[in-house]
Amino acid sequence: MNFSKWVLCSGLLGCSIFVVVVEGLGVNWGTMATHELPPKTVVQILQDNGIKKVKLFDADQSTMGALAGTNIEVMVAIPNDQLAAMSNYARAKQWVQRNVTRYNFNGGVNVKYVAVGNEPFLSSYNGSFLNVTLPALENVQNALNEAGLGDTVKATVPVNADVYNSPDSNPVPSAGRFRTDISDLMTQIVEFLAKNRAPLTVNIYPFLSLYDNDNFPIDYAFFDGATPVVDNGIQYTNVFDANFDTLVSALKAAGHGDMTLMVGEVGWPTDGDKNANIANAVRFYNGLMPRLAANTGTPLRPGYIEVYLFGLIDEDAKSIAPGNFERHWGIFRYDGQPKFPLDLSGQNQNKFPAAAKNVEYLPRQWCMLKPNVNDLSKLGTNINYACTFSDCTALGYGSSCNNLDVYGNASYAFNMYYQVQNQNPLSCNFEGLATVTTQNISQGTCSFIIQIADSSSAGPSSVALVLSTVLAFLPYSLLCL
Repeated sequence: MNFSKWVLCSGLLGCSIFVVVVEGLGVNWGTMATHELPPKTVVQILQDNGIKKVKLFDADQSTMGALAGTNIEVMVAIPNDQLAAMSNYARAKQWVQRNVTRYNFNGGVNVKYVAVGNEPFLSSYNGSFLNVTLPALENVQNALNEAGLGDTVKATVPVNADVYNSPDSNPVPSAGRFRTDISDLMTQIVEFLAKNRAPLTVNIYPFLSLYDNDNFPIDYAFFDGATPVVDNGIQYTNVFDANFDTLVSALKAAGHGDMTLMVGEVGWPTDGDKNANIANAVRFYNGLMPRLAANTGTPLRPGYIEVYLFGLIDEDAKSIAPGNFERHWGIFRYDGQPKFPLDLSGQNQNKFPAAAKNVEYLPRQWCMLKPNVNDLSKLGTNINYACTFSDCTALGYGSSCNNLDVYGNASYAFNMYYQVQNQNPLSCNFEGLATVTTQNISQGTCSFIIQIADSSSAGPSSVALVLSTVLAFLPYSLLCL
């Protein structure tokens, strides 16, 4: 097995704590949350768990500042809505100077990759980024080259598995080809990456195969044994291998079968769907991690693969357009506490990862539906309001809070809104239906949270509230009544 090892030392205690983690393992650090942990706290989580690679979705200054001096390898990102601007070379040079070059000094940030967009060719984007992604990629890499960083910092494009597919007549990995409408574009991107010795990044989600198809064989989403799919004598026992090798086949057909590949996102959510739970997440990671540690690779690409787990921390303001599970991908909860035992060394000696330190919470109080309320005529409207401006995804079918009664649903919704609003007394009213309690009203598997203290003291993120407003209303108008 192939591991990377670090020793964490204390001047008083000496060097006694060994952190072992799979070589090449990274994590995705997303920040779409109403209450973010301070960046320094998150970086401490990475260090305490021996994680030496992190993938970001932007290049936020506070995040980069916290990473400075740690030597953690960083993938910074240019969001999709900035790709058009990067089609201008002068703008691309400015971006590189501001977000890469300025940190390139001893004790700075160890930037290794620039992600140009994030899954820009999703069919759901209706071609919005087809004409700007390649020019942005070219300009960013050329700007890195001009700055003298091209040998150590590579631009890449994280793509979703929907950029390639297999003919319906032969749905096996060897039939993998790039999607017809973007085949020429993907070939150009791959050729440019190859010219600059840069990798292509692919996001693979076995969970989504299960989520999108009720007839999908559940065991095939994991790594612990399934009826094999046979392709030219090669047995595929899991969808991760089959998915990855479909891309390998597509690259081979495009003339670049030796293209370096990274897995930019892979993981399993723990709530928001009948298959999104702790047990399945443990099963998934207990299969994935030993494979990475052993450098098993896939049938067409045996050996080392650089992989970034998705994700590090739950994000309660992510878009739920793909599904309620989107806010529950983290191996850590919103407050930096680990959800389940996990062995990052890949030896299946599971223990809880090191938690966030010195997390500050709001006072131990909750908002709940008043006992013995007789008039419930306004309850539905108020639940909808609460869920519009907070995260009620745990109330969905098959989720951790799915078994609450009407009173429980109302209290859960009211409390989530109350916590998002930093426990403002006015936020626990709901036309006289609600009241504050100091008694923990959690029920069974359903946790009624207390939010972390907002480090900015400025209330919840406006971006987060807009996302919640736009994307959260419709589902809860049905499920909460």
